[in-house]
Amino acid sequence: MVAMWDSVFGEQNSAIQASLNDENGADAFGLMHEILDDAWRESVRVLRPGGFACINIGDATRTIGGSFRLYSNHSRIIRTFESIGMQSLPVILWRKQTNAPNKFMGSGMLPAGAYVTLEHEYILVFRKGGKRTFGPDDRNLRRRSAFFWEERNQWFSDVWDFKGVRQKLGDTSTRGRSAAFPFELAFRLINMYSLQGETVLDPFVGTGTTIAAALSSARNSMGVEIDGRFSDAIDSTIRTFIPSANDRQIRRYEDHLEFVRTYAADKGTQLSHTNSPHGFPVMTKQETDLELRVVDRVERVSACEYRAEHRALDDTRDVRSDHSSQLTLPLTD
Repeated sequence: MVAMWDSVFGEQNSAIQASLNDENGADAFGLMHEILDDAWRESVRVLRPGGFACINIGDATRTIGGSFRLYSNHSRIIRTFESIGMQSLPVILWRKQTNAPNKFMGSGMLPAGAYVTLEHEYILVFRKGGKRTFGPDDRNLRRRSAFFWEERNQWFSDVWDFKGVRQKLGDTSTRGRSAAFPFELAFRLINMYSLQGETVLDPFVGTGTTIAAALSSARNSMGVEIDGRFSDAIDSTIRTFIPSANDRQIRRYEDHLEFVRTYAADKGTQLSHTNSPHGFPVMTKQETDLELRVVDRVERVSACEYRAEHRALDDTRDVRSDHSSQLTLPLTD
């Protein structure tokens, strides 16, 4: 129910545009979500048992037929996922506030004529079936894919507070169609809910942010995008993401060392465990095999496929080491 998406939905179902023309917002809202329902069902079908679906969605406000109202996208999506058997887990509120003086809606300072400004979006989290089980072959990979204790405390909070992003799109026809979210959002979710080498599916690729976050985290990724005009933007994202992606991994390393120093200064004692791949102290035994990996290079191997080579990040911030892996990224054309 954001106007920039009207034509995308209308091209898939002409009844949507007819409802908007008739100033029937409720019917248009329902028909739009029926299209999304198909994508959700297909995503759930291919999701592994115990796997997670994470949906970043904002509610919408809009005036149709002279009537201003809220369209609750997040509650409608929750209803669909639960109807197809997915388990709802606690949601995250992404607070992306703005200080712009004109952000408030309505008649200003007069009672009963102003409206609350939406400064957050939802990150809905669903699981397919019960808690995921891991076999003996998964143990080492799961431990290498661990996150830091202090990251756990930040990432698994139900409020995330960082600003949104403005995407740099060269094609003016796609500029108005970008539902941009920051790299950090996808990066956290991928590291929270998947293991290195597993595959992350993005059914709404856009400019490829999720793909870049998956590759930077040593995951595979597959993506689908209905609008072919985003092809160049996706390619540009994949070709240019390495420096910023590796900076994010280096920042994890440096932030942890700062945490170690602060902990020692505050408590007068060192952390009791040592991480084997990197040699720094860690809070828990679960972090002792955690391995930070960076992208060494990425190459395009076909029209829809890229291959990234990863290397372990060593203690001197030299991103080249003796450890490497080959991960393949297929994309729809």
